[in-house]
Parts: sequence; C-alpha cells; structure tokens
Amino acid sequence: MKLGRFGAASPATSARPAEGWSLEVQIHPSDIRKRVRYLFLPRWKVTLWAVPALLWVLGMALAVAVAPSVVAGRMRRQEYKALTAERSRQGERLQALLGSLNTLDRRGADLHLRLDKVFVAYALPPVRPVRQTVPAARVPVPDSIYANGVEQGDRLRERIRNRLRDVDTDLHEVGSFEASHADQVRTTPSICPLRGKGFVLISSFGDRRSPFTKELEFHPGVDLAASEGTPVFATADGVVVFAGQYPLTRSRGWWSYGNMVLVRDGEGFVTIFGHADKVEVRAGQKVRRGERLATVGNTGWSTSPHLHYEVRRRGADGAFRPIDPLLFILDRRWPNDDQLLVRARNALPQNFEPLPPGTER
Repeated sequence: MKLGRFGAASPATSARPAEGWSLEVQIHPSDIRKRVRYLFLPRWKVTLWAVPALLWVLGMALAVAVAPSVVAGRMRRQEYKALTAERSRQGERLQALLGSLNTLDRRGADLHLRLDKVFVAYALPPVRPVRQTVPAARVPVPDSIYANGVEQGDRLRERIRNRLRDVDTDLHEVGSFEASHADQVRTTPSICPLRGKGFVLISSFGDRRSPFTKELEFHPGVDLAASEGTPVFATADGVVVFAGQYPLTRSRGWWSYGNMVLVRDGEGFVTIFGHADKVEVRAGQKVRRGERLATVGNTGWSTSPHLHYEVRRRGADGAFRPIDPLLFILDRRWPNDDQLLVRARNALPQNFEPLPPGTER
C-alpha cells in the first residue's frame, strides 16, 4: 500500500501542508505481462469503512469477554429450574408424610381411647406411669418454606411414639388381667347388641326430656332405633333372670319396658333389653355372648321400633347401678367417647329404678 495525494503535485504546492490523504492499494497480478491495478481510497471512505470494522472488532471482543458469564448464567438458570422442581417434589413428599403421620396419630388416639374404655369396663385402675416430659433431641431445621412442616412432623412423631409406649403398657396390663380373670372377661358386656349398620342412636344415657310427659327425667340406658324384627344379641355370658313383660300391677316403670330380657352376667353386671317384639329366650336359660335373645319391637312405652339397652354394674353396697352402655360397646367407635370417659369417672346416678325383685340374686 502507498499513500499519495490526489492529482499531480507541483513544486510550489509540495511544500504546503497536505490538505488530505488517501489510501492507495496496488494489486499486482502474478502475470507480469498484465498491468498493475491501483485503488485509491480517500480519507472519508477509509473512515466510513473503518468505523463499522472497528465496531465489529469491539463487538467480537465484548462477546468474547461476556461469553463465560452468559454461559454460566444459562447453566445457573437450568440448575435453578432443576432445584425448584426438586424442591416441589420434596414438598409434595413432605405433605404426604405429614398426612400419613396425622393418620397414625388419629389411629393411635383411637386405640388409646379404646383401651381407656376397656379399663373402665374391667374396673381397672390407671397404670400409666407419670412421666416427666423430656423433649427428644432434634436436629436443627434450616430456614426454608418447609421448616414449619418439618417441625410439625417432628412433633407428631414424638406424640405418636409416646402414645404407642402408653398403649404397649396398657395392652400388657389388659392381657395379664384377661389371662388371670377369664370368667370375669366372659361376663363383662363388651359388644353391641345390634349388628351391622342398620341402626341409629336416638337417645343417650343421662338426663333427657320425656317424650310422653315432657318432663326432665333420668334415662338409664341408650335407645337404638332399628327396623322391627332386627335380631338382638347377648353382650356377655350370663343367665336370663327375666323374659317377657313385667306385670303392671307390680311395677309401672318396668311394665313400660314392654317385652324385655334381663340377663345376669356373672356377679358384676345385669344387662337389660327392652321394647322387644319377640322374646326368644326364657328365664333360667344360660346364654353366651353373641347369642340371639329377642328381636327389635315397639312394645311398652315406645314411640317407634327401637331397642332400649341398659348395663347395670354392682357397686360396693351390692346395688346394681346404671352406667352408660356405650362404654361397654367396645366393637364400635362413638363420636363422644372422650366425653363418655369423663362422665364415667364422675359419681354414679342415684335416682333410678331398682331392679325387679329376684333379679339381683
């Protein structure tokens, strides 16, 4: 390349400062017989071409400089997406585990309650030792959106562990009692007198408003509404001490039970089944738990077909006092079992109809 001026230069002008410059490009062919080609680029053209070239070079340099950051950023975004997806999966798994722990907690509470009812039925004193609560050592939970869930799971796990420990103690005590008191176990009411799901609890144990007099009265049993003719079963081993309708001339209260069956269950209990349609046993007959006694009816003072069921337990004075029968239905779960246990530990009722003469012996 060769720099030169435009046009011919005279001696007079050669000494003056250049008014501009140009870029001369000579192209020499490989064949010397061919003429040399000249390309003259004025300053403005060189500048016009140089600026884009410079910008392109700068752009390439910038691209090379930021390329690692861009690549790293893309990799971080992909990693972030992968971590977010993994966090969502772990969150779903945590929720599933919490659901399982809640289910176990409810089942543990239900088993705990059932064993409490067994203790009441057998009149066993509580044997669970009073433990000093010592929180279990926990691994610190890092701050995250799932920290509360993890801590809740730790609390549930600790509560389930304590309940299972108490249940194990109770089961051992009940097993020992049943092994050494087989006769008492057989004569303790423990099942529902009606089977299946075709009945409804319509009246509970305790004070209620009489459907006939509209006055407040003590109801010594429970009423289970069922279709007429539904079989009624013995709830414990015993001897039938009365079967039929009690004479009105001897007791209006017991006459109001309609057709009824009284079973003496060992030395500790008497079970009563009232308002029956048909009585299928006779006085003096031995019955075993689960045998048919009668069918549901609508006899006596009754507003609809139902079974009136009572459980009476012998007290320290020898009298048989009513106790809530739902406590002795161990093969079913009632919504208010926890309240039943509270009432069972209170004083027994005093205002109730004594058993008919001859049935307490």
